[in-house]
Amino acid sequence: MNAAAFRHFYDYHFSENRALWNRYIAPLAQAEFTQTAGYSHGSVRDQLVHLIDVDEIWFCELQTIEPSPPLSSADQDDRQRLRAHWDGIEQMMQRYLATLQDAMLFTKPIQEPDEDRDLLVWQVLLHVVNHGTDHRAQLLRQLNDLGVETVAQDYIFYVYNHPNNGENHDKV
Repeated sequence: MNAAAFRHFYDYHFSENRALWNRYIAPLAQAEFTQTAGYSHGSVRDQLVHLIDVDEIWFCELQTIEPSPPLSSADQDDRQRLRAHWDGIEQMMQRYLATLQDAMLFTKPIQEPDEDRDLLVWQVLLHVVNHGTDHRAQLLRQLNDLGVETVAQDYIFYVYNHPNNGENHDKV
């Protein structure tokens, strides 16, 4: 396990988040975007906000910094503002990942909340990628229920489509 491998997994995470947005979320009608759903976190919008918030919270905890204030309801409904917010969080995550060193993976930087104090950095990083995969899958199911034809987001398909990506990181 090393920092380069995690940067590779986050390349997948960010790529799949953008593909989800560009293929399905951006062209979705506003009524479908906000349509109430009795599944997981609710509407497509609410699922996205959850995914974005969780990425930010965990990476802020790793850096012992405060997350940004929650988006207002109006900002959550405005996809341009929501995308800009998500871009900012991704950039913050990218900056952290760029400085990630192998030795950091086995540290416990989280101080609050108490339940997270014993988590190692690598455990948090793995959780965030898995969480993203889980919620993208839930979103793909919701989109399918709305009649949108979706494609798989499996990691191996990312590898097939980015054959040299893992080679861009030393010692993956």
